[in-house]
This record gives sequence, C-alpha cells and structure tokens, in this order.
Amino acid sequence: VQILPELSAGGVEGCVLEIAAHLASAGHESLVISNGGRLVAGLEAAGSRHLQMPVHRKALRSFLQVGKLRTVFKQERPDIVHVHSRVPATLAYLAWRGMDPAIRPRLVTTVHGFYSVNAYSAIMTRGEQVIAVSESIRDYVLTNYPKINPAKLHVIHGGVDDTGAYPADFMPTNEWLEKWSSAQPQLAGRIPLLMPARLTRWKGQADFIQLIAKLIGLGRPVHGLIVGEPHPSKLSYLDELKALGTTLGVSEHLSFLGHRSDLREIMAISALVYSLSTDPEAFGRVSLEALALGKPVVGYSHGGVAEQLNAIFPQGLVAVGDVAAALATTLHILDHRLKPAGIGPFTLRRTLEATTEIYQRLCDSPRS
Repeated sequence: VQILPELSAGGVEGCVLEIAAHLASAGHESLVISNGGRLVAGLEAAGSRHLQMPVHRKALRSFLQVGKLRTVFKQERPDIVHVHSRVPATLAYLAWRGMDPAIRPRLVTTVHGFYSVNAYSAIMTRGEQVIAVSESIRDYVLTNYPKINPAKLHVIHGGVDDTGAYPADFMPTNEWLEKWSSAQPQLAGRIPLLMPARLTRWKGQADFIQLIAKLIGLGRPVHGLIVGEPHPSKLSYLDELKALGTTLGVSEHLSFLGHRSDLREIMAISALVYSLSTDPEAFGRVSLEALALGKPVVGYSHGGVAEQLNAIFPQGLVAVGDVAAALATTLHILDHRLKPAGIGPFTLRRTLEATTEIYQRLCDSPRS
C-alpha cells in the first residue's frame, strides 16, 4: 500500500505510479490510497487499485481517517505500507501504531523534500526504513533530526526509463509535430528554450524571463517556453510573470503553455531545458528526464539537480541566482552544441530495484 495526498501531477506522484506499476508487473498486489486526481486512470490501467480517501487535508477532521486507515490495513493485510507525504504519514503512522506489532504491516517513509523543520515534519523519519531521494535530502535529515538511526536511512535517487519512455533518440511523431507547428507559429525560425516547472515564485520563472531578455538583446533568435500551471490560489503569479515579460520587452518571445501532458515531446524539440529554482530541489525529476532525452540542462548548483549535473552534465551548472552566468552557460552550450551522454546511475530500473530491496529486507527482518 502506498499513500500520498493526491494523484494530480508532480514528482512524488510520478514516483508512486512507477513503484505501483513495477509491483503490479512483478505479480504483487498494489494499492494506492489518495484523494484522487487525473493520474488515477493511468495507475489503474497499469494494474494497481486505487482507494480514494481524504488523506490530503491539513485539518483536524483528517484525524477521522485514522480509524478508517487502520480498518483498511486490517482488511488488506499488506506486507508494506509506504507513505510519501506528511499529512498521510501522520494519519498512517497513528493507524499503524495502534495495531498489534505482531501482525501489522512494515512501515516505509520517503522524504521527498526539504520540509520545514518541526515535529510535524519529523513524522517522515518515523518509518522502520526511511528513503531519501538525494544525498542532499539525506544530509538535511541527519542534520535536522539527529535522533534518527543513520542505518535505517537510505538514499535512492529517482530514476528515468531511458530505454523506454525517455530514450536519447526519442523524436515526436509527425502527427504531433504538425499539430505543434500549427499551434505554435511564433516558433518558426526560433530556438526553443524550455522552462518546465510549477508556477510558483521559488521555481525561478522570473530568472528565466530575464535570461530570455538578455539573449534577445544579444540578437539570439530564441523563444522561451514556460510549461506549468500555478496553484488555483496563486493565479496572480502568472500575471506577474506576464507583466515582467512586458516590462522587459520580450512578451512576443515568451509562450505560457500551462499544464501539458506532452512535456516529453516539448523537451525533445527544445534546444535547452532549465532548472532555475532558487530553493534547492529535493531531486529534480524533470531535469533528469530532459538529460535522458539527450537535452542539455542549465541548472542552479544546489540540491538534487546539482547531484545530477555533477554526475552527468557538469557544463550546465550555474551558481544560484546568477542570471549572467546562466546567460554565458547558455551561449556556450548552444555555440558548441554540447549534450549529455546518458544518465549514468539514475535509471528507473536501479531505482525500482533498490526500493523493492528495501521492502524485501524489511519483510525478512525481525519485528521490533
């Protein structure tokens, strides 16, 4: 059983779907509990079941789900409960703790982010085994939660299917290319540069727009593609970004594409992909997908993205917030046609094998 808040879009959701599909394909029974979302259909098509429960709300009434989760655990009798976020982790832990230790499932948590340091976030260290999605996250956990036993904390980087969904020689279909050209006539004769990230202030879209303005000022025929949507409560940020484009005189050289289900195809036709988060990314799934496709990535040098680039494409590393350096790096990559060669250790197969090894080891170990 895996538990997360919702199945809408994002790196955590992608991780859960990949684990679920891997388990189902290996003949295991896979159940995911969440409040639902657009990804449920794909989850079920890949052989898993989904149980919709309101495990996403940071509210007192969410504690009503503790007893219901305990009932699910008793009925389903899972070997493993794997929790991926703080609210559902709190609920699942309380449900799990109230069960007979001799028969309850084994508990795994994954720390997917640099959460605020407090008792609420500490729940992610309460698993019998704890997975960190990068060395940066492991350091964060050990620094801020020194009581955790380092022996139960394991780094398992996210991985990409570089032999299936994200091969280096991937090309969109002619049908997709025709539709894209028809829908994006502003790209004719331009070099597409891609910024894929949720529209929120720390993700760095403002730095990307400044970069586009500098490139246009140098006479480079680029066009900035911004893929991602804001949270419904933060729609004003999209207006701010558009206003910045207007102020810098580059509105016609920017396209705000919103949420896209064809991000892989858009990455494949882009010359460069950017990860300019001003706060460190815990891992950086999209940047790794781009690297797997053979696309150069320019990223700020911190967090999980720095770990990827150091191992795969160090030419793309830029000091955090240094737009001038991002400009110089972009020009160097474009002029020399630099590309990454493979994704090294960051394969999906390695990720899934390491995760199921944690499951098996825990199932084979004595109960505490």
